[in-house]
Amino acid sequence: MAKHGSKGNITHKGVTSFLKFFKGTDGTPAAGTPTPQATYNQPGGLRSLSSRENMVEANNGNVESPQDFAKRLGLRFKDVTLLSRALTHRSYLNEHSEALEDNERLEFLGDAILDFVVGAWLYNRYPEMPEGDLTRMRSALVYTEQLAHFGRIIGLGSAMRLGKGEAQAGGRDRSALLCDTFEALIGAIYLDSSIDAVRTFISPLLEVASETVLANQATEDPKSSFQEWAQSQGFQAPYYVTRGSVGPDHSKVFEVDVLVNGQVYGTGTGSSKQAAAKSAALEALKQLGLV
Repeated sequence: MAKHGSKGNITHKGVTSFLKFFKGTDGTPAAGTPTPQATYNQPGGLRSLSSRENMVEANNGNVESPQDFAKRLGLRFKDVTLLSRALTHRSYLNEHSEALEDNERLEFLGDAILDFVVGAWLYNRYPEMPEGDLTRMRSALVYTEQLAHFGRIIGLGSAMRLGKGEAQAGGRDRSALLCDTFEALIGAIYLDSSIDAVRTFISPLLEVASETVLANQATEDPKSSFQEWAQSQGFQAPYYVTRGSVGPDHSKVFEVDVLVNGQVYGTGTGSSKQAAAKSAALEALKQLGLV
């Protein structure tokens, strides 16, 4: 649906190991990248795929089976048919009569769960962040391209069950499909285990992505970001002083300092005082190691 602590079922180690070793962004590990150590055990009562479903998986050749996908990421599914359904696109159903359901209902569920889990994660991770910024952060983290990127990080494309035409058309790396399948995977994890399992699975991904989002936001609006830093330190709001300008009237270049408590934190230049102030704030953030 493109838009905008585990209880024994998911191992945090499996996901973080994969994040550590994964190098590529195209949905496949870089050459020579070791597979993360899996801690996948089949507890009593684990629901396996039927023999017919296993045969279909084998006939697909290089498509990663749901079991292998789960093992690679350290996911422990009691009902593997839930995972299989989460990986199944409707184009696959059109060509395989033995497949009973696609992932669209799980996608719907996962979309709602992600909104809640990401919101709760942000609330606890950034206790001083105001509501408006939390809302913008959540939107950025559940945006189609971001969820597709999560899918690429975990190698989701290799396990997606697609029709031949969809696969040949590049569906395994299409952002909309990766996003939808990632949402369906979240829905399946929730149904098979708990909201805590979802949180454990996605937290390492959110930790990395949120820092990137914050860095991008700081670059886009450095004055606000620098003011937030100053306030978080208990300082007064930054103020900007124009040091001077050079050049003819129609093409002046302004130089501006940004100060906090009388100390210069950054100096910037620009074709207007506003642009120079923005440049000064960005320089200040760089000096502080915040971007």
